[in-house]
Amino acid sequence: MTYPFSAVVGMDDMRLALLLNAVSPAVGGVLVRGEKGTAKSTTVRALAAVLPPVAVVPGCRFACDPAAPDPGCPDGPHEPTAGGPVRPARLVELPVGASEDRVVGSLDLERALTEGVKAFEPGLLAAAHRGVLYVDEVNLLHDHLVDLLLDAAAMGTAYVEREGVSVRHAARFLLVGTMNPEEGELRPQLLDRFGLTVEVAAPRDPAERAEVVRRRFASDADPAGFGAAWSGEESALAARIADARARLPHVVLSDAALRQVTAVCAAFDVDGLRADLVTARAAIAHAAWSGRDEVTEDDVRVAARLALPHRRRRNPFDAPGLDEETLEQALSDSRPDDDPQPDGDGPGVGKGPPPPTDRDASAGNDDEEPPAPEVPDDGGATTAPRGEGGGSTAAAPVPERAAVAPSDPFRARRLEVPGIGAGAAGRRSRARSERGRVVGSTRPAGTVTKLHLPATVLAAAPHQRARGRSGPGLRIAREDLRQATVEGREGNLVLFAVDASGSMGSRARMAAVKGAVLSLLLDAYQRRDKVGMVTFRGAAAEVALPPTWSVEAAAARLTELPTGGRTPLAAGLLKAHDVLRLERIRDPQRRPLLVVVTDGRATGARCGASLAEALAAAALLAASGTAAVVVDCESGPVRLGLAGALGTALGGETLRLEELAADALAETVRSARAA
Repeated sequence: MTYPFSAVVGMDDMRLALLLNAVSPAVGGVLVRGEKGTAKSTTVRALAAVLPPVAVVPGCRFACDPAAPDPGCPDGPHEPTAGGPVRPARLVELPVGASEDRVVGSLDLERALTEGVKAFEPGLLAAAHRGVLYVDEVNLLHDHLVDLLLDAAAMGTAYVEREGVSVRHAARFLLVGTMNPEEGELRPQLLDRFGLTVEVAAPRDPAERAEVVRRRFASDADPAGFGAAWSGEESALAARIADARARLPHVVLSDAALRQVTAVCAAFDVDGLRADLVTARAAIAHAAWSGRDEVTEDDVRVAARLALPHRRRRNPFDAPGLDEETLEQALSDSRPDDDPQPDGDGPGVGKGPPPPTDRDASAGNDDEEPPAPEVPDDGGATTAPRGEGGGSTAAAPVPERAAVAPSDPFRARRLEVPGIGAGAAGRRSRARSERGRVVGSTRPAGTVTKLHLPATVLAAAPHQRARGRSGPGLRIAREDLRQATVEGREGNLVLFAVDASGSMGSRARMAAVKGAVLSLLLDAYQRRDKVGMVTFRGAAAEVALPPTWSVEAAAARLTELPTGGRTPLAAGLLKAHDVLRLERIRDPQRRPLLVVVTDGRATGARCGASLAEALAAAALLAASGTAAVVVDCESGPVRLGLAGALGTALGGETLRLEELAADALAETVRSARAA
């Protein structure tokens, strides 16, 4: 049994955003960001139970409204009627691994070409029509699927096209996505397409946490009884949503209120006009939810706090947020002269109209401990302290310099894994995929999903006379059909092995190295790669960041990275080998790319053997089939070329630090052509 929406403790911002979208789906959906264990999914799943029920046309797979059926419904046409069967609004969940056909629906190309029949199997968009479409971990969904969802939510229509055969149907739904930012961010272009965004976190008040546990235990012990205890609040909330929907068309957005909306959006320097539209729609929905017939300044304030924070990001490493002082100043500057200062802050985010019950507090858990502080450094070489009276000596701590801030990032050249893979869609290395350019054709083993029309015609042409063709049409049989072979790009696992030893030189040089790695991280974010980081310094190597989708976490670890001590290059390469070995077991389709950032000057307890050990470790990585790139950080007029020898042993390319920029690659190409 679904947990009651009214019983969710706290989560005021999230519940208000969901309710505003329930009142007016035109707001554009909700993206919920928060740490794990904060009841994000529980709250979303509880929403469908308080949505008003819907009347549907009997037998229609697309849930057409009997009073106003979709004229283009594939199951139609339907004659308008006064009523029909009534059912609860649906909550449809979209799994992260869903295919495009599962989302939008599929066409049977074989029947379309051989029998002339449009056989369409509806997808999840059709199932969610007039209900809720919920995408958990939306940041892990392929970008093109997120685009499809957002396009359908914005237009209220889903289109399916396959080789000239097309079907369209209505798809109006409340779109809700949840995500944990630790697992990676959505691209800013996709963030902007979500109407509202809220941040959720676990409460720190022990009393609130106790109430969460108490209610959860009660629900688990007697789900039916717990639901019955909250049925009154659920019914009142459903009635309030229905009343707000009926009031919505009559809410007035005055010119003064509209000027406040546009003034706030201009003050925060957001791109485009989508922010103005969403803020205005959310303000109207909030007025209807509050029982008002005209938008007030408080409605604009609440809408701005929900609609603008995620639209202020300028690069992937920026955190969403909204400056309250700027918001209040913009509202004040755009307030008419005869309009006095309103009392208080207005309802604000999480201070909206009170819920039907006051029994709410906040939900969640999962405190995270901050990273251990780094030990200050004197910047010298590693030496063992002298013992006293012939006693044993203790190992000296690794000297380290304070963390150096990275230089400004630049647009990096694309580093690729050689060959053709078959991993998840991305933008880095060549791969067989569902999207891209057609490079050939094959006989299909099952259902044809992407037809290669020229190859199909060529296969059918020799048999036309035997099949009795007499007119202009082409007679096609099942054995003539050819599946297109498509080549696109895949995302990879980019593992950085970063030399943080004292040999990396001055603070300026280390800042340049960090800036280069930060640029490669930004490139990995844009190409939808997984990233990880191994660092080595002193006497050992460590996994600074296990493979993750969160490029932001990698950037934070890089910025805080201290330097100093010897260069255990072999240890760093062996640690990278261990990480990649485990990742091949977890995700065998995702090909790795190892990026080693070092000057190649291997030192350790046995200095004479250090370089030989490093080259042996590099040979081990090469034998495992790991693609690698060495970024040579050596500087100065005299260069030893040790990084180049390491690149040769890895079987990969060696690039100087200054060659990582895309502009440097373009200049090299121009020079080669001129020569």
